[in-house]
Amino acid sequence: MNKSELIDAMANESKLTKADTARALDSFIKAVSDELSNGGSVALVGFGTFSVKERAERKGRNPQTGEEITIKAAKIPSFKAGKTLRDGVN
Repeated sequence: MNKSELIDAMANESKLTKADTARALDSFIKAVSDELSNGGSVALVGFGTFSVKERAERKGRNPQTGEEITIKAAKIPSFKAGKTLRDGVN
C-alpha cells in the first residue's frame, strides 16, 4: 500500500474527504517527525511506539575496492509494534 492508497482507505473508513484525510496524514507524519528530531518518542497504545535509536560507529568494507572504511555513528528512527497490532497480524 502506498500513500495514496492509504489516504483512500482512511477516507473511506473515516467518511472524510480525501483532501482532509491527506492533510490529516501529512500532519501526523510531521508531528511524529518533529518529535523524533527533538529526541522524543511517540507512543500509540495498542499500535506501537516510534522512537530514535543510536547506532554505534562501526567498521565496514567498500564493496568495490574491499578497502576497510569507518561508518559513522547515526541516529535512526525505529518503530516497535504494540501488542494489539502484533496480535492482529498473527
